Amino acid sequence: MSKVSKWIRPEIQALSAYHVPDSSDTIKLDAMENPYRWPDDLVEQWLDVIRDVELNRYPDPGAQVLKQHLRIAMDVPDESEILLGNGSDELIQMIMMAMSGNDTAGNTHSVLSVEPGFVMYKMIATFMGMPYIGIPLNDDFSLDETELLAAIKEHQPAVIFLAYPNNPTSNLFDEKTIRNIIAAAPGVVVVDEAYHAFAEKSFMPILKEYDNLLVMRTVSKMGLAGLRLGLLAGKAEWLNEFDKVRLPYNINILTQASAEFAIKNIDTLDKQTQQICVDRESLFNELSLIKNITPYSSQANFILVRVAEGQADRMFDNLKEQGVLIKNLNSAGGLLKDCLRVTVGTAEENKKFLELFKTEL
Repeated sequence: MSKVSKWIRPEIQALSAYHVPDSSDTIKLDAMENPYRWPDDLVEQWLDVIRDVELNRYPDPGAQVLKQHLRIAMDVPDESEILLGNGSDELIQMIMMAMSGNDTAGNTHSVLSVEPGFVMYKMIATFMGMPYIGIPLNDDFSLDETELLAAIKEHQPAVIFLAYPNNPTSNLFDEKTIRNIIAAAPGVVVVDEAYHAFAEKSFMPILKEYDNLLVMRTVSKMGLAGLRLGLLAGKAEWLNEFDKVRLPYNINILTQASAEFAIKNIDTLDKQTQQICVDRESLFNELSLIKNITPYSSQANFILVRVAEGQADRMFDNLKEQGVLIKNLNSAGGLLKDCLRVTVGTAEENKKFLELFKTEL
């Protein structure tokens, strides 16, 4: 037995590292990014800001100024606390780090979510040694309330994650069903609103109604993916505990300065978001005219498409060879068998994707 096999946990050895494909020389429509850069004059203003950043100094450990800008921009209620992470992934990890362990009866605290859902919930649960319970969605990607409530009663999960809209299905779950889940949950329910900018509906206004509800956001989908900045909002009694496992200075000084500047100029980001929503509808309508595929209506900045049986892998490979990179979900199986996911790009990028996509049918 090698030293690696001896000392690395078996569940980690069994994992595959999160794979990000090479996107050089491609039209990149695989990662739900905003395709637009800032106008040149805004870039110059931003450069003026970061020229004054003191890279020889540590950043504000609590990012207090940035928090205030985000509180206003994201309509965080005054009575709610804010915790920032190096992307939403770090926030998910902090929550699980703080909530892992055993109860008084020796049962290991578990994590519950839905399938298909955001893959990092399951991955990070594995990192933390927490059992993961994945409840299948209905065929129309809606929540199976009966199964979820039964699973909550049986497993008593420490934390429940629900993406709203869901990734990768792009739909909003029924609000009443989510409220019933929050009411039944013995621990916390994290509503992950990464795509809020495109969906507009939110659980942020009702944070005060529940003592176990947390709302998570990110600036990535707004056009700031390179900054790696996530936000968690909820009652201070929860966030103060999660803050104890946060590594010092987790939000670097360039991210703080750049995010503060971007939020001050949020009108530019909002206009880009509005354009993406318009282009999303156009792309969906074009896909709906194509025979033998099924595009699913989206409340996010991507569209899930089911193609003919057994064709997803071939179509993905051929599109990539021709310079268009999308996401192949076929290998996930289940409800995602034969499915591809395409991010809404610029009008020109969407046109190129459609032209090549049609030739592969």
